[in-house]
Amino acid sequence: MTLSTIDWIIVFAYFVLSLTVGIWASKRAGRDTQSFFLAGRNMPWWLLGVSMVATTFSTDTPNLVTDLVRQNGVSGNWVWWAFLLTGMLTVFVYANLWRRSGVLTDVEFYELRYSGRAAAFLRGFRALYLGLIFNVLVMGSVSLAAIKFGEIVLGWPGWVTLTIACSVTLAYSTLGGLKAIIITDFVQFALAMIGSIWACIYLLGLEQVGGLANLLTNENVVDRLTLIPDLSNPDIWVPLLLVPLAVQWWASYYPGAEPGGGGYIAQRMFSAKDERNAVGATFLFNVAHYALRPWPWILIALASLVIFPELKDLQSAFPNLPSDKLGHDVAYPAMLTLLPSGLLGMVAASLIAAFMSTMSTQLNLGASYLVNDFYHRFVKPQAGEKELVWAGRMFTVISVILGAGLGLILTSAAQAFSLLLLLGAGTGLIYILRWFWWRINAYTEIVAMVSSLIIASYFNFVHDGLGLYPLASWQKIVIGAVLTTTVWIVATFFTRPDSDETLQKFVHKVNPGGPGWKRFPGSDSQPWPVPRGILSMILGCVAVYGFLLGTGHLIYGSSSGVFLMGLATVASVGLFKVWNRS
Repeated sequence: MTLSTIDWIIVFAYFVLSLTVGIWASKRAGRDTQSFFLAGRNMPWWLLGVSMVATTFSTDTPNLVTDLVRQNGVSGNWVWWAFLLTGMLTVFVYANLWRRSGVLTDVEFYELRYSGRAAAFLRGFRALYLGLIFNVLVMGSVSLAAIKFGEIVLGWPGWVTLTIACSVTLAYSTLGGLKAIIITDFVQFALAMIGSIWACIYLLGLEQVGGLANLLTNENVVDRLTLIPDLSNPDIWVPLLLVPLAVQWWASYYPGAEPGGGGYIAQRMFSAKDERNAVGATFLFNVAHYALRPWPWILIALASLVIFPELKDLQSAFPNLPSDKLGHDVAYPAMLTLLPSGLLGMVAASLIAAFMSTMSTQLNLGASYLVNDFYHRFVKPQAGEKELVWAGRMFTVISVILGAGLGLILTSAAQAFSLLLLLGAGTGLIYILRWFWWRINAYTEIVAMVSSLIIASYFNFVHDGLGLYPLASWQKIVIGAVLTTTVWIVATFFTRPDSDETLQKFVHKVNPGGPGWKRFPGSDSQPWPVPRGILSMILGCVAVYGFLLGTGHLIYGSSSGVFLMGLATVASVGLFKVWNRS
């Protein structure tokens, strides 16, 4: 099915709206770096929370969920559901600390926490690593999904889809900075949620699917419905449940779920009016990200097993799709081609909006690293605010070219997801502990980052290339995490600690408290909030998982859904009481 005139009108109306917002916000965005990269630090919690959710809802997200469901069943989503643990830890332990630090980027934090040349090197290296390598890889995976969507739904070659969507994204991102991005994110999220829910309802009603009841009893779907992996088979539950919950959530650095907070989550917290708004925004993000959004995608993925049960069925339906782009993840855009005119246009606009939301955030974030933490810090310290904003816009252009180019090379959403997890495996524990243990230093992070990159490169290019004993993705992540963690712990004790002067200033400004700082005066000036924060984290996880799994059981018609919803409600009340005592 091709888009009708009304569909194209809806799509291009969204393009015009995005550009209008960018032009409107451009006057204030160009004033200084605070305005361009942090929206003037006066954003409310609800707008920032929605912006975080919109950023994680990219074109590749429903594709990834579809890939997981088709290959591993609904329980396969635990590979990303497990990140709720680090998300809630960020809400109740780290959000206040990040906002209190007063830095422009999470990379600038290095010279607040660490001292000497090692801290300066780490800041510059990390700025280039995150701003170019890691950030471009994220944009590449997002661009890959946009390519598949364009080829299947829009009927455009991949480069055409990227050229048009990236041009509009680039325009409002460079004109309006973060404020334009946050405002368009709000529209994008509303459009995306309406589109996904409406599409789900329509697709379940197709004659081939026959409604929800028939879908859940279809022979292609029945064995994919379980929400918890088969605990009798370690080959299934170990990679899908144990590794994500026991290792992955704290060991891996993944965009939007960085242990201790980081990336665009930290950027949104820096943009908040105050600490309370930073906490509220991050909490809203985690609730919406895990409990609100997944089920429309999951149901569409299950319906795709009825209409396109095998890869050969997708290949037959879309013979013009390049063979290197064929995978289970394309089943999601394939299902969208069955939508009627009007609705197809809305869903197409919503997925283009999702792509633009993620790309615009990554572009602004990457540019903030390259400008604030490399160009201004090391290349031209005397640069004025206008010049820094101009440099940010130039780096934004370079980044979008690199990210879109990588998207033309990648082949599957799961491939990019696994590579991102492996690249950061083993570094996550540092980001959790560095706030509360004075002994961690700049060399700790340098060694961890370099060793993680070397280990990931070995597993992806050397080990597999030599045809050695094959390792699953989860095995690579666990081995990588263990090796990297061991290396950086040893490095911590074999390198000099940071200067007492720097550490004392950090305690005075941020005051993380706890036994890890007891040797520094002022660290015990107020009760340590971490125990209450961890209790709040546990209650928050119980609440969100209860609503997520309870919704699933209710959809399946199981009475246990009522119990899970009740448990989630009780946990929510407990969380409210515990956190309000602060």
